[in-house]
Order: sequence, then C-alpha cells, then structure tokens
Amino acid sequence: MVNVKKLNEEVQIFKHKFKKDIWQEEFLQTEGDKILCCGRQIGKSEICGEDGGQYAILNRKTTILMIAPTERQAQLLFNKTLDFLELNYRKYIKKGKDRPTKSKIQLKNGSLIYCLPTGLSGTGIRGLTIDRLYVDEASRIPEDVWIAVEPMLLTTGGDTILLSTPFGRQGYFYDVLINKEKAFNSFTRFETTSEKVIEEREICETWTEKQRERALQRLESAKARMTKNQYAQEYLGQFIDDVAQFFTDDLIKSCMTLQRKAIGLTPFPNSFFLGVDVAGQGGRDETTYEVLERINDKHFLHRENIMELNNLTTFTTRQILKLDRKYNFKNIFVDDGGVGYGVFSELLEDKQTRRKTIPINNAKRPLDKDEKRKHKILKEDLYNNLLVGMEKGYIKLLDDPEIFQSLKSVQYSYEDGRFRIFGNYTHIVEGLIRAYWGSKTKHLNISISWV
Repeated sequence: MVNVKKLNEEVQIFKHKFKKDIWQEEFLQTEGDKILCCGRQIGKSEICGEDGGQYAILNRKTTILMIAPTERQAQLLFNKTLDFLELNYRKYIKKGKDRPTKSKIQLKNGSLIYCLPTGLSGTGIRGLTIDRLYVDEASRIPEDVWIAVEPMLLTTGGDTILLSTPFGRQGYFYDVLINKEKAFNSFTRFETTSEKVIEEREICETWTEKQRERALQRLESAKARMTKNQYAQEYLGQFIDDVAQFFTDDLIKSCMTLQRKAIGLTPFPNSFFLGVDVAGQGGRDETTYEVLERINDKHFLHRENIMELNNLTTFTTRQILKLDRKYNFKNIFVDDGGVGYGVFSELLEDKQTRRKTIPINNAKRPLDKDEKRKHKILKEDLYNNLLVGMEKGYIKLLDDPEIFQSLKSVQYSYEDGRFRIFGNYTHIVEGLIRAYWGSKTKHLNISISWV
C-alpha cells in the first residue's frame, strides 16, 4: 500500500531541489515592469508563478491580477502560483470559507491574487484596483482589453508583467518589446529561446542528461515537421515579417453572434453535422466536437462546441455516440489519421454510426460516386472554405472566447514558394473546418464544394 504522506514529502523535497536557469534568477530579482518574449516550454509559467507568489507574501495587503485571453490559459499561471504558495508558504493561505477558488487566493497578510480571462473586450475585469498585473499569452490579447486594464494600475503605481511567444508584428506586446522610447522605457526586457534554455540548463536532479537529450530530439523533430517561420516563431521567439493572421479579429467577431441554448430531444426539421478533432490521451491537447445545423443550402449555425482534455479514444467514441443520439447527425466527420484512426474504426464498427461516419484528411477522396475521379483535399482547401463562408456571412458561430482564440491562432505565410497555414491552438477550428466542408456534400463521397 502506498504511503501517501511519505510520497507527498518526497515530492516536496524533489521540488525544492529545482535548479533555476540564469534568466529565471535574473527575472525574479528584477523589480518593476517586465516583459518576457520567449520560445515555448522554457519554464515561464513556473518562474512567474513564483514571482507572483513571492510578491504577494512580501507585500502586505496587495492585489495581484493574472489574466490571459481565455479562462483555461489564465488558470495555467494561476495554478503555478498556488502550487508555489502551497509548497513554500502554506500557513499563509486562508482556509475554510476563504480557501482558494478557481479565481481567487486570499492570504493571511491581506494580499489577494485574482485569476480572470479577458474575453474579447475586458468588460469582465473592469473596476479592479491592483498593485501588480500578470498577462500571459500577451501577444494574443485583443486591443480593446488593454484599454480596460491600464487604468487599474493608475493610482497604485503598480507593475505590469507581460509574458508570451510572438504572434506577428502587431499589437501591444510587440510595441512594448521593440519600442524603448519614453512610452515603454519602464520595462525590463527578457528574451530567450527554447534551444538556448535546453542547451544551457544546468544538469541537476530535476534536469538530467537523458531529459536534455530527449528535449533536443523533440526540437529536431519539431524543426523537421514545421516550416522555418513556424519554428522561428514558436521556439526561437522571433517576430516574423511574412507571417499573418488568417482569420482577422473583425471577421471572427462579426460571425460570433450565437448564444448557447438547450436543444431538445425531439426530431429536428434541419440537418445536423459533427466535426471532430481527436487528441491523443496523456497530452495537453483537447479533443473538440463541433456541431453545425444546416438551415438551407447556404446557411449554417454553430450549435455546440465541446472540448475535453486527456481522453482515451474509446471515451471519444462514446461521446460521439452520445451526441449522435441527441442530434441524429446526418454525417460525422473525423480525421482518420494518427490517433483519429482508432475513433474512426470504432465508429465504423458500430451500427449506429457506420453509415454516417466519413473521414476528412489530406488523402485523396472521390469526386463522384463511381470513384473514377479523385482529388486531394488539402489543408488549405478546408481552411479557405471556412474563410469564404465566414466572409459571405453563410456561417454563424457561437460567441465564446475559446472559439475566438482558436480562430485567431491560425496564421499563414509564404515559404519556399508555398502557401502554408498553421497555428498552436487550432483544435476547435479543425473540428469546424471538417463539419463545414462535409456538411455541404450531397452523398457519402466527399465532393469539392465551395460556397
């Protein structure tokens, strides 16, 4: 039988031996406004969680606000802060009715730490007066939000800490990083890359030679899989000139007009379609289920968006069957490549879904029922199809910050004479492009159909 108390003690000892990188030590020791532009997976959330926790402990009756574009993103940094406090200053955390919640930590010295998503306009975070502001994924924050948050520090003379990987040469985060003139001269700038951190991190109990080798292998794999621009932005922390946002903020907002509503179990007058993007179990990626309702030959409504983290493919299949019993889908569209193949195979074996399940990936698909002509559906085809539908007003989407951020995350560039589309939070969009493409077919064979 596992001795839980002993195990917890061992975990705490292990965490205390965490060896900080040089840049992390400098970041902690730097006071005032700070901006960190970096590649992915370098330990920015951990060190900023410690930075925020230490500030709250050392400064009585202060208020800290941690924000990010969505609730999920905001809670990543917030949870790191709570982990640090529970490990090092547990006796300072209030208990009972004042115990930590998903959005607030109260300390016995009077300090408060809030965690809130910004949404699209920052309306939900207006009104607070704060002493320190942490902004994660700062390059993805909509412009309207900065107007809402800047007055919060006006009377306290507090600090702003911006954290992010790059996202095109635009926006407040980019302006602060490159503009060292009077408007932004209070910021201390930190820049580092994933490659540099992995290569220079000191070998210790929490960072072994084997871990370094595996991390370098993953970087090499990413470099081989991604375009040069993608890799430079995501892992080298570079702002790339010829990378641009595929769906503009204004276009996304103009399409996000629907509110979630309950749909009964009675037969529907219109047809429903499901697009699924399957994530592997054990990672950070989400599986998404996107439901579209066809109003007529041109117009579609986004009726449901569900995201789930870390599920087995068998669970995903059961969820699809459950949704099918609710909506009686005309068709179900799944990427049958990679981990999606398991879900696709299970759906084909089930009598309920075998005749309505269709794969949509980059393989060649029939253009007619006789399968005499075939065409390769490219990723660009799927994304352009959704883009045109949104521009013409043929598709209305649910009003949700997660959907906005997923669409906003899609970028494009021209490299080596090729047009390339990519993004780091595209799970919702991947479900949408499948549902929207497939919902316009007139038979089970995928046909090339444009709005």
